[in-house]
Amino acid sequence: MPSIVKATASFRILGLLSLLFVGGCASHPPIQTVPSVDIPRFMGDWYVIGYIPWIAEKGNVNTMDIYSLRPDGKIDVTYAFRKGSLDAPRQKWKAKAWVYNKDTRAHWKVQFIWPFSSDFLILDLAPDYRYTVVGEPTKKLAWIMSRTPQMSEADYQAILRHLAALGYDTSKFEKVPQPTKG
Repeated sequence: MPSIVKATASFRILGLLSLLFVGGCASHPPIQTVPSVDIPRFMGDWYVIGYIPWIAEKGNVNTMDIYSLRPDGKIDVTYAFRKGSLDAPRQKWKAKAWVYNKDTRAHWKVQFIWPFSSDFLILDLAPDYRYTVVGEPTKKLAWIMSRTPQMSEADYQAILRHLAALGYDTSKFEKVPQPTKG
């Protein structure tokens, strides 16, 4: 039974990534990324605080992306989450990424299922790397992430204002339930 569940999830992901890939082939005005990313400093745990979710993320809580630099320069990506409840078992999806724009290092390609890859654009990054925002060219998906499970409301609102200026529909953002500190 678990293999059927994994296969169903994989087909859903494949379908969604196909849509993202096809959408990525269409012409979209470029989105301004941050001017530079220190890749080793960017590695590690990032809690998803808010997002415009894609269908496979609906109902996920305690979500986070974990980035690990590989010896070959590529990046291992682990998407960890719980389905529906902070008490649910932890699940993980694995992907790989690579830096697409070598000048800024703010545009990556991410691949969950070969041969499909999606654009990963770092749109905002705190100078101290305490938060980041990742989006994609169609502006239909975006993720607000923090190094901790909580983010100040002031930071969150400032990020939403920045995303609105970039052309994102901020009314579509949802906050992701995360465990409280302590």
